[in-house]
Amino acid sequence: MITVYYNGKPYQYADSTKYLELARTLQPQFEHDIVLASVNGKLQELWKYIKDGASVSFLTTQSQAGIMAYRRSVVLLLLKALKDTISKERLGSNQVKVEFSLSKGLFCHFDKGLVLDEEELKQVQTSMEILREANYPIEKYSISTEAAIEQFGKAKMTDKERLFRFRRASKVNIYSLDGLEDYYYGYMVPSTGYLKYFKLYSYEDGFVLQMPVREAPEVIPEFEPQHKLFKVMRETGKWGEELGVATVGELNELITGKTNKKSSCRDITDLILVQEALMEKRMAHIADAIAKDPQKKIILIAGPSSSGKTSFSHRLSIQLAAHGMKPHPIAVDNYFVNREFTPRDENGDYNFECLEAIDVKQFNDDMCRLLAGERVELPSFNFKTGKREYKGNFKQLGPDDILVIEGIHGLNEKTSYALPEESKYKIYISALTNINIDEHNRIPTTDGRLLRRMVRDARTRGADARRTIDMWASVRRGEEQNIFPFQEDADAMFNSVLIYELAVLKQFAEPLLFQIDKGEPEYYEAKRLLKFLEYFLGVTSESLPNNSLCREFVGGSCFNV
Repeated sequence: MITVYYNGKPYQYADSTKYLELARTLQPQFEHDIVLASVNGKLQELWKYIKDGASVSFLTTQSQAGIMAYRRSVVLLLLKALKDTISKERLGSNQVKVEFSLSKGLFCHFDKGLVLDEEELKQVQTSMEILREANYPIEKYSISTEAAIEQFGKAKMTDKERLFRFRRASKVNIYSLDGLEDYYYGYMVPSTGYLKYFKLYSYEDGFVLQMPVREAPEVIPEFEPQHKLFKVMRETGKWGEELGVATVGELNELITGKTNKKSSCRDITDLILVQEALMEKRMAHIADAIAKDPQKKIILIAGPSSSGKTSFSHRLSIQLAAHGMKPHPIAVDNYFVNREFTPRDENGDYNFECLEAIDVKQFNDDMCRLLAGERVELPSFNFKTGKREYKGNFKQLGPDDILVIEGIHGLNEKTSYALPEESKYKIYISALTNINIDEHNRIPTTDGRLLRRMVRDARTRGADARRTIDMWASVRRGEEQNIFPFQEDADAMFNSVLIYELAVLKQFAEPLLFQIDKGEPEYYEAKRLLKFLEYFLGVTSESLPNNSLCREFVGGSCFNV
């Protein structure tokens, strides 16, 4: 017999017992399904054998690590169901690709143009349900990196083959489900019986795999088509494909100078310049649309944290100036209420994300007076004192003047309730991931934004990575409430992600993440992000143009942000 400790209480089991058995014993104490174990402070999958004397805790689907394990396991279930359902003749040379997040789910499509009809999609859904009821084990084994390259090369999974050519570790973990073998970045649940909630929806030229989120792990969210977001994601995805840099392996090839036959770029410097040019071209298109309508006097820019709103507003202003306009960038943050009037959240902390943290009445009064041609003194907010200040910043609009206003609530009608609708042009900006690890392992948009914010917080606010990670859940809740519900109302959407940026952020983020010690609540997330960054080869920031959106985070921006 061996002994394991949970909350200080000993539990005895026969040798060669898995943590799965202890999880089953303790499951009635948990509101949500246990999917992972923490053994002496280290994450473990439940099929691992109990260590004598170990101290154990468990993670459910309501934890970040737990829900991510659940969602990636459902992707494996989907791939197995597709293999079992779609004939080889029908499939041909098509490979399914897991592309990007859409309506709480994942948009998937086939790379050679195969589109499943409604009946076929129902059959795949049924196959997934049958596999779930059969409770097949999801097994894991390790092979050498060289063997993995050979195995995935033979399977024509070229994204993974290319990825592992840059792998530093000598081993690769492979997951197997009833004969289907694949690689996944991160932990999995022990068997298909854990995968209770999922649904497939046909959409455009592919389908959406809808799954629960951390906040409601037993609920399949309703699928809500996001046509504008989808269009932007497909557009930027095509940029990556045209540049021959749709995956991390392809990016690494350019960084090393290795010949990439798919890419029109010669090296990483070439890629940086081309990507920046594409971004500038998109900004110019937005400026063209604004210039065509002389009624547009107020440009409202909104987006989640670390989306690059400030740099974008300055660069868009330059494009507007090229049309003969006189743009005036204004930050809604300057209309924060004084600190003593800031609302607090359920934990008693200041809630800077809610609309009530903004003096909406004063903002509307000032903007209406400007539109009426009056001379108005605009405030600035002193974040050190927590007070709004007036320092002689007077503005008066002429016939060619235009206001470029950025803030997280910009698309909410309540923010600009008094302003005439015909005077507004709304822009939604976000850092929407346009590069994936491989065909089945996507990079969550939130990971890129979290790394951006972490690097910027350390540089501009002296905040450590632990603090940024600790605040991230609250920031995300604010985004879900105040930003995402309004994104489809925008006149234009802009993706601020740069294909190369994670390779640049890597050198700044890694030292910050290594500062988080084992035992701290943020340790698991830090380790996950460090493992994620291992996929990328580093790129110096010296090659970045001084107006690059990336410089808002790493420093050196000509906009002094």
